[in-house]
Amino acid sequence: MKKILIFIATMALTASCGKKGQQADNQQDYNEEKVEYILRDSTVYGFCGEGSAMNTLQLITDTGDTLTVNLERCRNKDRVMGGYAVGDEMAVMVNSDSTEALLVINKSVLHGDWVMPNPIDGSSETGIRILRGGLAESIDQSSIVYKSWRLFNGKLQIQATREDGIDMEEFQVFSIVKLTADSLVIADEEDTYEYSHPSKNEDEDLDIDLDEGYDDEFRI
Repeated sequence: MKKILIFIATMALTASCGKKGQQADNQQDYNEEKVEYILRDSTVYGFCGEGSAMNTLQLITDTGDTLTVNLERCRNKDRVMGGYAVGDEMAVMVNSDSTEALLVINKSVLHGDWVMPNPIDGSSETGIRILRGGLAESIDQSSIVYKSWRLFNGKLQIQATREDGIDMEEFQVFSIVKLTADSLVIADEEDTYEYSHPSKNEDEDLDIDLDEGYDDEFRI
C-alpha cells in the first residue's frame, strides 16, 4: 500500500512539473511574440494612386501591390495627416484585412524644414530638416544634432546626438498630432512641439507664378 501511495505521489509531482514546464514554455513563446510585434513595423508604405477619392485611398505599395483602403473612420478621427494627392509618398496603418486605414501620414508633406521659436529667448527660429531617404539635420541648434528619422508603427522616431558636454546619442519618439502643408505638431510623453515652415521674405513671395496651378483635390 505504501509503495502505491509513493507511486501516485511521484506521478502527480511529475505531472505538476510537466504542466509548469509547459506553462513556462507558453509564457516564453508569448513574450517572444510580444517582443517581435513591438519590433515589427506594421506600416504599409507606398504612393497615392490615381484611384483615390475623398474617402478612399488607392495605395501603390513599395512591394508592388495595389491596396484600396477606406478612410471614412480615419478621417472622422482626424487621423489623416497631411492629406494626399496623386504621387505623394504615403505611410498607412491598416486593419487586419487591409481594407480600412487606421492612420495615414503623408511623407511628402512631412519632408522639409520645420522650425519653431527658440525656446531659450524666442528671438530666432530653431528646428529640424526632414529629408527623403531617412536623413535629418538640425536647423540653428548648437546643442543637438539630428541624424536620421523614420516612421515606425505610426510614430515619428528621430535619432540625435547631444553635444552639450554629455555627447550622448538618443532616440526620440513622437506621436504626430497634426500635419498640414504649413504646420507640424508632434508630442512625446512630456511635451508638445509646434512647428511651421521658415518664414519667407518678400522677395521670395514675389517670385510666385500666380498662373501656376496645382491639383490639390484631396489635400486637407
